[in-house]
Amino acid sequence: MAATAAARPLVTVQALEGDMATDSAQTVPLPDVMKASIRPDIVNFVHSNISKNKRQPYAVSKKAGHQTSAESWGTGRAVSRIPRVPGGGTHRAGQGAFGNMCRGGRMFAPTKIWRRWHRKINVNQKRYAVVSAIAASAIPSLVLARGHRVETVPELPLVISDAAEGVEKTSGAIKVLKQIGAYADAEKAKDSHAIRPGKGKMRNRRYINRKGPLIVYGTEGAKLVKAFRNIPGVDIVNVERLNLLKLAPGGHLGRFVIWTKSAFEKLDSIYGSFDKASEKKKAYVLPRPKMVNADLARIINSDEVQSVVRPIKKEVKRAPLKKNPLKNLNTMLRLNPYAKTAKRMSLLAEAQRVKSKQEKLDKKRKPISKEEATAIKAAGKAWYQTMISDSDYTEFENFTKWLGVSQ
Repeated sequence: MAATAAARPLVTVQALEGDMATDSAQTVPLPDVMKASIRPDIVNFVHSNISKNKRQPYAVSKKAGHQTSAESWGTGRAVSRIPRVPGGGTHRAGQGAFGNMCRGGRMFAPTKIWRRWHRKINVNQKRYAVVSAIAASAIPSLVLARGHRVETVPELPLVISDAAEGVEKTSGAIKVLKQIGAYADAEKAKDSHAIRPGKGKMRNRRYINRKGPLIVYGTEGAKLVKAFRNIPGVDIVNVERLNLLKLAPGGHLGRFVIWTKSAFEKLDSIYGSFDKASEKKKAYVLPRPKMVNADLARIINSDEVQSVVRPIKKEVKRAPLKKNPLKNLNTMLRLNPYAKTAKRMSLLAEAQRVKSKQEKLDKKRKPISKEEATAIKAAGKAWYQTMISDSDYTEFENFTKWLGVSQ
């Protein structure tokens, strides 16, 4: 028995009040459909297309925007060529008509009832989405991530005894939910009942509420349908008519599903296994996952893989950063050892040049005495007189006047 449990896990059937007492808790083997690969992309695609199949066609009136005898005024009247309403004596006369840019005009590309409203989805693709949704309902983390309150639930997948199918009253249904710890999720759905924001209030979808648990039963005509249907957020469906819209509302995986024992045992016959075809669906075999173990870290770190991979390169050789020798002195010295001496000489020469220039400036700016200034001025006048006497311009009248020399 232990070997069987290790190869194929067992699920405990939760007993309800009124069940016959047994020595040990009943268990059922986990169906293969619960181990199918989970594909959110396929579920989302199939859900969005299936949900389009309940739409009703709508369109604007064929006559909308064209119920006037408007005509264009043509060119030459300094107005656009849009058709205009005829007549006078009213604001409407002369206004543009028909065009989608005009007040009271028709819309651009008016909607038609022959739009392609419905979508066909491949049967195999729909089945793949359903088995993915069923498999996701068995993973507590996905169910919690979807927002369900399953903290008090004893086990997932949650299987209850077939006594639940005989419940006739809603009070009995609530009692069953409380026994298995699922009433908190139903309460959450009930408390979320609110009026929808927006114009949907006027379009027969006034109220919104969140989804609670999904009850899946196995016996046709079971009484629990009438017992559970009046609880807000709780959905009921037959195991042979499982619907993706109920298993993954909104295209989101992880619906909280409560199975009856008879429904849970039928899953193998309905969906088959990875190597055995289904009994109810012709030649249908569960989609085999691409990877048996999706834990990549565990695979990579396993002894089998690590024994054949190349060892870790601990010494990493990185290309050195190439530095500009014109900006980096150490790089320049490696290329030209004389650069240090040349740089020092240029610095010394610059310092000497600055020093000599400063000395010249200081010498020029040195203050002189009054006697020295008088001597310099007299020397200048004497030089000027010498220049006049040495030049031979006195015989010319114009130059004499210009020089200011008196004869």
